[in-house]
Amino acid sequence: MADNTIPTSTSETGAPAPSDAFTLSVGADGPLLLHDHHFIAQMAHFNRERIPERNVHAKGGGAFGEFIATEDVSQYTKAALFAKGTKTETLARFSTVAGEQGSADTARDPRGFALKFYTSEGNYDLVGNNTPVFFIRDPMKFPHFIRSQKRLPDSGLRDNNMQWDFWTLNPESAHQVTWLFGDRGTPKSWRNMDGFGSHTYMWVNAAGEKFWVKYHFKTDQGIESFTADEAAAVSASDLDFHRRDLFTHIADGQFPSWTLYVQVMPYETAAGYRFNPFDLTKVWPHGDFPLIKVGTLRLNRNPQNFFAQIEQAAFEPSALVPGIGISPDKMLLGRMFAYADTHRYRIGPNYLQLPVNQPKTEVNSYTFDGAMRYQFSPGQPVYSPNSVGGPAVDEAAGAEPGWHADGEMVRAAYSLHSEDDDWGQPGTLVRQVLDDAARERLVGNVVGALSSGVTEPVLSRALEYWRNVDKGIGDRIAAAL
Repeated sequence: MADNTIPTSTSETGAPAPSDAFTLSVGADGPLLLHDHHFIAQMAHFNRERIPERNVHAKGGGAFGEFIATEDVSQYTKAALFAKGTKTETLARFSTVAGEQGSADTARDPRGFALKFYTSEGNYDLVGNNTPVFFIRDPMKFPHFIRSQKRLPDSGLRDNNMQWDFWTLNPESAHQVTWLFGDRGTPKSWRNMDGFGSHTYMWVNAAGEKFWVKYHFKTDQGIESFTADEAAAVSASDLDFHRRDLFTHIADGQFPSWTLYVQVMPYETAAGYRFNPFDLTKVWPHGDFPLIKVGTLRLNRNPQNFFAQIEQAAFEPSALVPGIGISPDKMLLGRMFAYADTHRYRIGPNYLQLPVNQPKTEVNSYTFDGAMRYQFSPGQPVYSPNSVGGPAVDEAAGAEPGWHADGEMVRAAYSLHSEDDDWGQPGTLVRQVLDDAARERLVGNVVGALSSGVTEPVLSRALEYWRNVDKGIGDRIAAAL
């Protein structure tokens, strides 16, 4: 029989609460008393119950599930979560990039696609997007790019002119901007979009052989997108449409899934490949490196507390496991520091002790003290090396795979490979991937954005920008304007 006993309301220290309805006052109509400790505690906590929102990817939602490795990829990686037949608990978070907490989650924007795998070897985080590329290729530009997508300092308003000013002065953005203003910029739901690791990563097998890889999570629900008008109509009626859609489908037992594929490049191939394989603004054509199936991700459990399990969830590309490493991708190298550090600011130095961020494996770390620390090892020394049995490094297990590098210390763009340029791949996307109807929607989406506050000289640069992507598309945009 179910226990229908109503629990007793308590204070934060566990004592019975004096009231949850009335403050302590001098008589029913008199002044309130400072020593009403329960009211003071309630209000003090209420004043602090929000943590700073993410500077990027603030608006989002997520769910739990599992990843099942269905194929044998042991020739490429020794990572335990990718061993055939392995089931790994997983947390997924989806988000927009530029919008704040209260913004519409159906707005035109790339979508974050972040995954935390609670593996038997520690947490592995894969922080990606619903596009295989990004706007920039060097992390020095990242704060400038994000500010250009946020708000003006005087009016506090978002500004199309500022966005296009940045994009047109950085032609490397063209590939991602073409994705953004196509159909993929307004997905119908998080369930109906693909996810990509975007960056190039390294896989290492048990024999120590190294490979470069890219991750592709293909939606099993099929790609579906809103038109610009449909997205605007949904935004007008429901700012949380995507968050609501995911939660209600999972609650109804309609569990979304994605099939994971990877592209694998032999380690030695990178140096002579026609595109720089570590440039985040480029893709590897599938004709060169076909997709290899790995397994299935299925989301089947909603959070029980959005704040504790989604808002406080912390994803970072520095969370790696044996068999998986990083690459010379400059954006990835920059994020190796930035993501973990923003969690230290936003949540606190011991953010990894929160239940949603804890690994399922035992933690034996010399990380010491800091605000809100509540896990510790009694009697463990706080320094290394030591003579009293503290944790010791297993250099073979923890070895980080690297790559050869040589040269002077410089501040420079990537070395160009034989077919590297900023316009070629977005032009291919327009001419060979999009159909006539999708090209028509692309033109309409760009015209709508350029018609909203974009002024000279930015407007002329924007038209030239699109003519560089594809002259026919650029001319159609100019004629429509």
